[in-house]
Amino acid sequence: MNRLANSSSPYLLQHAHNPVDWFPWGPEALKKAENENKLLLVSIGYSACHWCHVMEHESFEDEKVAAVMNEYFVCIKVDREERPDIDQIYMAAVQLMTGRGGWPLNCICLPDQRPIYGGTYFRKNDWLSLLFNLADFYKNKPEEAEDYANKLTDGIIKFENFTPVSHEKLYTRADLEAIVTPWQRYFDLIEGGLGSAPKFPMPNNWQFLTRYAHLMQDAAIAKQVKLTLQKMAFGGIYDHIGGGFARYSVDGRWHVPHFEKMLYDNAQLLSLYAEAAVWAHDPLYEKVADEIIQFIANELSSPDGGFYSALDADSEGVEGKFYTFNKTEIEAVLGADAQVFCIYYNITTEGNWAEEETNVLFRNDNDEQLAEKLGLGISELQSKINSGRLKLLAYRSNRVRPGLDYKILASWNGLMLKGLADAFRAFRKPEYLQLALKNADFILNNLVDQAGRLKRIYSEKKLVDGDFAFLDDYANIIDAFIALYEVTFDEQWLIKAREFTEKAIGLYYDDKQGMFFYTASDDEQLIARKYELMDSVIPASNSVMANNLRKLSLFFDDENLGNIALQMLNNIAPQIAKYGSSYSNWAGLMLNEVVGLYEVAITGENFETVQAQFEKNYIPNKIILGGKKGILPLLQGRFARDTRIFVCRDKTCGIPVFNIEDALRQIK
Repeated sequence: MNRLANSSSPYLLQHAHNPVDWFPWGPEALKKAENENKLLLVSIGYSACHWCHVMEHESFEDEKVAAVMNEYFVCIKVDREERPDIDQIYMAAVQLMTGRGGWPLNCICLPDQRPIYGGTYFRKNDWLSLLFNLADFYKNKPEEAEDYANKLTDGIIKFENFTPVSHEKLYTRADLEAIVTPWQRYFDLIEGGLGSAPKFPMPNNWQFLTRYAHLMQDAAIAKQVKLTLQKMAFGGIYDHIGGGFARYSVDGRWHVPHFEKMLYDNAQLLSLYAEAAVWAHDPLYEKVADEIIQFIANELSSPDGGFYSALDADSEGVEGKFYTFNKTEIEAVLGADAQVFCIYYNITTEGNWAEEETNVLFRNDNDEQLAEKLGLGISELQSKINSGRLKLLAYRSNRVRPGLDYKILASWNGLMLKGLADAFRAFRKPEYLQLALKNADFILNNLVDQAGRLKRIYSEKKLVDGDFAFLDDYANIIDAFIALYEVTFDEQWLIKAREFTEKAIGLYYDDKQGMFFYTASDDEQLIARKYELMDSVIPASNSVMANNLRKLSLFFDDENLGNIALQMLNNIAPQIAKYGSSYSNWAGLMLNEVVGLYEVAITGENFETVQAQFEKNYIPNKIILGGKKGILPLLQGRFARDTRIFVCRDKTCGIPVFNIEDALRQIK
């Protein structure tokens, strides 16, 4: 076993038996490289990554390859989910060098951590050739290596940069149209989503576009959102047996997924489908949301309320083996009902995933269309399908399961907590709120130190070294606690969100540039201290913080927080129209600036009933607060026995009303 054997990371432990003399990132490895004047080989991945497993098997388990790596390099393995700060730097380097990125991420660096070459997956022979060439290059041309490292490091520092904007800006509908109009060119009008292949769900894209379609009354955008939500839910990217989404589809029609199932995807998709259900009232959205929650509860939940990170793509060394079926299996399990089930999910004898000669379940028709084609009643069809799903779930449970990444990350738990709060807001099922509250208590009890600072990682297996956290941990926990307050009116969650916000401002905020660094001021200093600005499969920590600050400025009547949020938006606004998909969460903040944020307070004895009824109306541009008592400025002087609704905007409130219809008139 190598030095990774003492790690708490499931990903690093996967490599603990490699013949490569792996080090975890830390002083021992970095000092060894400097003392021996050896190149650093920094290899980054995560436990559920299929191609990480492939490269490990082909190269890192091979004695000859390992001998070359050990001879010429100090080799470091990094779990990108534990150390996204390191991943962020070397991903920027590889994107600058190759124009693309992904995992496994492999970077060759000078002993002082500055990169000189990098890429993603390498075949064994290519990897060996590259290692020899780079070792020879560094030995014989050190000046050229130094010059290239200087240029590349300068590019990393400038990568994803911005120019602070000092003047005030008033945003208009035209600014929003300038973002959305070019974005529409990337819409797939047949299969939904963006572009061709591969296809990622990108939930924040569709959340913004849902809100834009509603508030701007844009029927074309609304149609594209609904198409995408249905196609994703019908596609093979969705696990029709056990619930939950895979990370992306390798094709352009959501059919064959890359099978790993990540907490962060499912958390955000839960928020998206829950919000869409209030907007469009499609029962499919509620079904998907409920099945995501059941998947999380069954497969990614710790006994004490935390949420695990991921399920692997592979089982028994084969990608997707746990999730796919041949037709004879289905016929054996379902008997007489197999025919209808196979039609419903496009199961064929030869396999609808031709390359692997097996079947990935996916749908073409909605229940009404298919019931009519088959001459069945809708309830009869649905009964057969639901019965079949349960039988196949029981059958599948006897297979060798994909590996579980059991680490618990503050950032991703924040996303899931918010998803549960959003689901409770939409559907009012008590079990959703119970799961959310259990997770919130877990976060406070296990991911906060004695000084009130967040910790990024909790692992049941071993103690985790270091209590560091990054900006996304704070941003997503704050966002979740705000959402939890808005469904419970329990002010402890809002007060805690405010406390974490003050911590984040003290540790991460750059008041000269008007933006938050990703790493804290007292964190390990890497070759660059970066901002995270562009929204990707997870919204950028800065865009989440800006939205948080805007809401908290209204809850607490704190103009300073609002000014920080507006400065952040002003800094990024010139970039948004260039590629809306990469700034969708920022676009959501701009949308609220254009249409305004309503402050809705519901107070009195009956507030819970009125709140539940009020939330059936889709009003994405609001904060909501209330209860029977409270310290928030907007609630002062507004408590009485009778239940009343107050609607405010821009520091002006309408007259209190006693029914939802009158309140909606003040909004619409």
